[in-house]
Order: sequence, then C-alpha cells, then structure tokens
Amino acid sequence: MLRWILALVLTLLPLVARAQSLDEILSRVDANMTYDTRETTLKMTVTKGDRVKVYRMHSFGRGADEAAVEYLEPARDKGTKMLKNAADLWMWMPAVEKTQKISGHMLRQSMMGSDMSYEDMMQASGWRKQYAGVVVGEELLEGRKVWKLELKATTPDVSYPRRLVWVDQATSIPLKQELYALSGMLLKVWTMSDVKDFGGRQFPTRMVVEDKVQQNSRTELVFENMSFAVPLEGEVFSLRWLER
Repeated sequence: MLRWILALVLTLLPLVARAQSLDEILSRVDANMTYDTRETTLKMTVTKGDRVKVYRMHSFGRGADEAAVEYLEPARDKGTKMLKNAADLWMWMPAVEKTQKISGHMLRQSMMGSDMSYEDMMQASGWRKQYAGVVVGEELLEGRKVWKLELKATTPDVSYPRRLVWVDQATSIPLKQELYALSGMLLKVWTMSDVKDFGGRQFPTRMVVEDKVQQNSRTELVFENMSFAVPLEGEVFSLRWLER
C-alpha cells in the first residue's frame, strides 16, 4: 500500500510543478501589465478592407481598475471620453452632451469601430483570477524564448472562454494571443511588440488586434510618450472629469 501511494505521489509531482509554473507565469504577466499610474498618448489605426481610420488619444491609468481615455482626433470624435472604474464603464459624447453607461451586451460591441470591444478594455489584465490551464511547453517566437500557455476561463463572464498565449520568458509580456469562443472558433489574434524599457519596466509600445471572423479587419495601437509612476489628479477617474 505504501509503495502504491509513493508511486502515485511521484506520478502527480510533475502536474503539481506544472500548475505552480502556470501560476508563477500568470502572476508575472499580471504584475508587468499593471502599474501604479501611467500616462500616454497613442495612435489607433483601424483598417476595414480598403477603409482606414486613424484616431489619436490621451489616456491615463491607475492600477488594474481605473482608466480614462480622451479622443483628440479626428475632429468629429474630439472630446469623446471613456472612464473605467472597477466593473463600470462610461462614455461621454460631446455631440449630444450625454454620459452613457456601457453595460450588458453593449460591452461586447466594437469600441469606436475598432477590432477591440469595450469588454477587451475592461478585462485587460487579471488572468490569474479569470483562468486556469496548463503550460503547453517552450517555443521560439520571432527569435524570443516563450512559454506557450493554454488557458480556460473559470467564470462565465469572461470575454474569451479559451486563450492560447505565448509569454516572453525574459519580459513576461504576452507577445501573442489567440482568442477563442466557447464553440472553438478563433475570434481574434492579438500581438504585442516594440518592447521598450521604462525605468526598469519592459512594456510593449505596439499592439495589433486582428478580427478573424471578419476579412481584412485589424486595429493597430502605437503608444507614444509613455510615462509610468506619474502623479495624477484623483479627479481624472471621476464622472466630473468625464463631463467637463
């Protein structure tokens, strides 16, 4: 009996180690992709077939739960603002001078015509709490050593029930993600690149989201003038800021 128990323990040890490795990897990813405070300007280029639309934005972030974005260009969208506070998301539309709360099925709609949904903005981090899975193995991705992870959602309210993620071993940045529906259909491919050093923090300055359900549909985000650990007024993350 003792020999059988010992054999069982030895069989399970690699699985325990694998689970711990996944937890450590996701912890590092979450730690690296969240921050105390951040301020940046960015350009978003949305391509739908032959049509291309370019936006410029000014964004602020604090921790994993607070974010604020103001659109600077094009002229017709100038002054549009979005505010995320924990599980709540609001949008200010200057053309009608109205604040609208984005909730329910609206969260899965396209954000300003891009390939990102409002829900993508809401669930940008926190994978360790949202997913369980396995470390599939190690690979090379564009010359970088990466961990390949297969993640399955542990709660029904997550945007993508399954993710395949390639995490850079050196920077803990998810360089590539494949996002799947519950049916197994590939919905989106999300890549991160042009990693730069910001005072010891490695962070991507270019992201591309490709919609695999629509043909020739992609959104590119290029971050400019990015700063971390910057002082921000608390009012930035309030409804008062949104409507002023």
